[in-house]
Amino acid sequence: MAVKLRLIFLLIFLFTAVFPEAASASAPRVTADAAVLMDVESGQIYFAKNQARQAEPASLTKIMTAVVALENGRPEDVVTVDSDAASESMGSIIDLRKGEKITLGELLKAALVASANDSTVAIASHVGGSHAGFITMMNSKAAALGLFNTRFVNTNGFHHPNHYTTAYDLARLTRYALGHAKINELVQTRETTIHWVAPADREEKLRNSNRLLFGLYEGIDGVKTGTTSMAGNCLIASASRDGRRLIAVALHSDDRYRDCINMFDYGFQVVRPVTVADAGETLTNVAVSGGVKDRVELAAENNLAIRLDPDDLPNLERKVEVKEPVAAPVKKGQRLGECVYTLQGQELGRVRLLAAEELSRPGWHRQIWDRVFN
Repeated sequence: MAVKLRLIFLLIFLFTAVFPEAASASAPRVTADAAVLMDVESGQIYFAKNQARQAEPASLTKIMTAVVALENGRPEDVVTVDSDAASESMGSIIDLRKGEKITLGELLKAALVASANDSTVAIASHVGGSHAGFITMMNSKAAALGLFNTRFVNTNGFHHPNHYTTAYDLARLTRYALGHAKINELVQTRETTIHWVAPADREEKLRNSNRLLFGLYEGIDGVKTGTTSMAGNCLIASASRDGRRLIAVALHSDDRYRDCINMFDYGFQVVRPVTVADAGETLTNVAVSGGVKDRVELAAENNLAIRLDPDDLPNLERKVEVKEPVAAPVKKGQRLGECVYTLQGQELGRVRLLAAEELSRPGWHRQIWDRVFN
């Protein structure tokens, strides 16, 4: 395997020497203060810029609002609008009025498609019993998901010094949220109409604020915009191509749509699978005690291909994890450890290591000889 990697590095060097204009595929140009590109299936980060920097999420908050609402309520629940929701007049609203009745599902539609701030207040009152109760549920869910750099103070993303998150946490939250069929449906809805239960004749047409959904990029299938004066222009977008789905997060961006497009281009066109281990390939050897030989070779159990920017191949690190000490006898094919591949601290894949040969104990006469003349 080491020989193969050295050959690949040599080929890359020769290619870039002959064709300097194609020396490397550069990382995407991103104007956002913080950004992340994540693979939905694996959770692998392909690109990151200030991913752990604390930032305001604006209306991206509503992704967590929707998660908590769906996991603790039912879309068919009928919600009676209270005075708190009816008095919410800042930003985008659907003009909820006290005493009106509307289903939780329609409120979620308003929150995720039109980013309606009054709808999230109504959701909180119904699901959490109060706004404060719902916020506690949001923060508990964040902790359960391991989003330790995230804290919520409201349901809609209004500015507050204690309301913050990171690009990395938002990518992880979105990956989780897209596992909910209802959220996945709503975040890619371009236009829709919501209907009230009472008054029964009231309805409101909604149009998604995410411009990427309207043909700006092939494969776009979500997710949510967010804007406040403090948070700036923010966007979480998702796109699918060739069986892969990526999530792009851009926070406080000068051009959030172009930032996400650039990240998607990088993820779909530059990042590619690279085979780092072949089944049966000898990767290393390990010390053995009490055997006819003092070391045994270890081979990969199966093929392993990982996705990465080819420019990052020289930075790929390989670590062998073996439960030592290994004592004879060793059977061929015996599982003895794993080989782990990492890039900048992020694990990209691992393959089991099997004994490539059988290693027996020496005969009794050899054991006596070794003990006497050790």
